[in-house]
Amino acid sequence: MQDESELLTVPDGWKEPAFSKEDNPRGLLEESSFATLFPKYREAYLKECWPLVQKALNEHHINATLDLIEGSMTVCTTKKTFDPYIIIRARDLIKLLARSVSFEQAIRILQDDVACDIIKIGSLVRNKERFVKRRQRLIGPKGSTLKALELLTNCYIMVQGNTVSAIGPFSGLKEVRKVVLDTMKNIHPIYNIKTLMIKRELAKDSELRSQSWERFLPQFKHKNVNKRKEPKKKTVKKEYTPFPPPQPESQIDKELASGEYFLKASQKKRQKMEAIKAKQAEALSKRQEERNKAFIPPKEKPVHLKKPKEASTETKIDVAALKEKVKKAKNKKLGALTAEEVKLKMEADEKKKKKK
Repeated sequence: MQDESELLTVPDGWKEPAFSKEDNPRGLLEESSFATLFPKYREAYLKECWPLVQKALNEHHINATLDLIEGSMTVCTTKKTFDPYIIIRARDLIKLLARSVSFEQAIRILQDDVACDIIKIGSLVRNKERFVKRRQRLIGPKGSTLKALELLTNCYIMVQGNTVSAIGPFSGLKEVRKVVLDTMKNIHPIYNIKTLMIKRELAKDSELRSQSWERFLPQFKHKNVNKRKEPKKKTVKKEYTPFPPPQPESQIDKELASGEYFLKASQKKRQKMEAIKAKQAEALSKRQEERNKAFIPPKEKPVHLKKPKEASTETKIDVAALKEKVKKAKNKKLGALTAEEVKLKMEADEKKKKKK
């Protein structure tokens, strides 16, 4: 009896045999066709590369037509078509070309071991600015994050508008979809890239293939940074009591308590006037205080008289040297040369004359 793990694992280097005409010699009974629209900016590129698309599809006996008026591409089977699944691959090819994937990459979809996945990300985030930021996060600085993802999954990834197109093996496409959807859910792609790197190293070990990898994979905790804003005024709930609140006192009750109720109208009027006068006198005194503040002089800082410094011994003037300097200045006239300098100048002039 063979082990279950051996039955589930595909032997290394095994490939599914290619589908040939011998497998389906009679061809297909019905004609199948698929059409897809493309944006205006792709028109020039598609017009240029369409002969190459037709040539590649004709090898598999598929007709392809490009309608520039309607802005659509159509693929359909012929009587010679023998592969029933090739029309699905041709449909994926025109879909990828419409989503800005280059012809060189899109043509790979016609191979048996290559699949594609077009992930729609436009409706995952409501806020437009947030959507653009998260999409840019997926691409990374100078496309570095996307390049790392391509190397780890062996897939070609193209981010265009509201979709992400991926071409590669099935296992790689599964990982690409997970990373793209997580990025749109505000999970940074670097976490998934780290996990993929660890998985790639673990896959090299034949002993760990049949074991669980959970213990090796990193567990990232989700931290909610944006806390809910608390209100400025907090209302504190009072303790519940089954009894109703006491009835507020009426104006008559207050007057009865103070004794005003029993006063005459003239006495009440006098009391009211006295209260008004007292209030006015208080306001007047406050106003007067405010006015008097401007006339109060500010406190002056105390002035400390500086003591004259005693002449230090180091800075004493040398009187003898100063006298000699004055004598020399008297001897020679200002601007005139000394007797020795005059002699030297005359000798120099005579030498010049002799030379001439």
